Amino acid sequence: MRRISIFGATGSIGDSTVDLIRRDPESYRVVALTGGGNIAKLAALAREFRAEIAVTAYPERLAELRVLLAGTQTEAAAGPQALLEAADRPADWIMSAIVGAAGLPPGLRALRHGTTLALANKESLVCAGPLLMETARRHGATILPVDSEHSAVFQALQAEDLSSVERVIITASGGAFRDWPLEDLPGATLAQASSHPNWAMGQRITIDSASMFNKALELIETREFFGIDPAKIEAVVHPESIIHAMVAHNDGGILAHLGAPDMRHAIGYALNWPERRALPVERLDFVKLGSLTFRPACETRYPALRLAREVMAAGGLHGAAFNGAKERALDHFIAGRIRFTEMSDVVARVLEDLAAGSALSGPVTLEEVTRVDQIARDTADAALRLGEAAH
Repeated sequence: MRRISIFGATGSIGDSTVDLIRRDPESYRVVALTGGGNIAKLAALAREFRAEIAVTAYPERLAELRVLLAGTQTEAAAGPQALLEAADRPADWIMSAIVGAAGLPPGLRALRHGTTLALANKESLVCAGPLLMETARRHGATILPVDSEHSAVFQALQAEDLSSVERVIITASGGAFRDWPLEDLPGATLAQASSHPNWAMGQRITIDSASMFNKALELIETREFFGIDPAKIEAVVHPESIIHAMVAHNDGGILAHLGAPDMRHAIGYALNWPERRALPVERLDFVKLGSLTFRPACETRYPALRLAREVMAAGGLHGAAFNGAKERALDHFIAGRIRFTEMSDVVARVLEDLAAGSALSGPVTLEEVTRVDQIARDTADAALRLGEAAH
């Protein structure tokens, strides 16, 4: 019986992971489950799977969690330190699906125990790719990508020589506004940005898909995970979301990974690796599908992609600054303080301001990443205040 933990159990990735575990409960022993503000859901999952510990990110919700777990053997805990302690508990396989930079510290802690980390938290690689990969190497841990695109690349590269790779092409649905005229984008509402045409995801990642910040993060993630030259990494818009990534080799051949838009593909692959097991996902019918279409990922429409290339070229702590600024810009859009198109403006301003000083010159350590993340968020807030004052 494998011991597993799910960090981010109450989110969309957590839902898909739980679905797979629920279908074969005799094979797994749940160690830790963590979540955010949905305390009722976290407690219900902990009861169902008899988890050793349930952790909420919010200390002020601990009493509520304890009440809901009364009469069980599950320990209730809360806050960043509790997340780290949960990551210290022995587990064979850990799903890292906490949203944002908050997922980095528990993921790093888990790797120090030589475990297998199924990485859905792309921000960990964006903010601290060299640190994450070196920690895994040093402790004999395994990182398996859970983003559908990176799982696809990982699978396409099995038994292949990385030196023969000419291009890695990751696909993007184009999000909610892929067919909108450019002049209409500044007026996009929160509700419109929160509706994805293909995937069922949480609000923040759905908005990131619409702005293509999600794909920008994935470009950086591809560089950090696979060590591929940024010049060889491309993104194309693929509205059907059937091909998740392609790897082109120097003999002219291209290996593509295809599947219905269902995160259980990538999660199930990571859960069962190195084996393949049957998964409860839709099987493609190419006759019904008819055709697959592609469009260029235009950096005029999606300036986040241009910013990602600048970050890859600069390296170091620029990824942490990019992600911190992106997360805060998204906060401001959700709160109605800035327009949809102003998110990329905020991130560009933060990167420019921080690169002009010495804020991004340190080594890629957890402490430095945490420092830069906070500076980027503070700088984004300051840029917003200046903009408000100007108006």
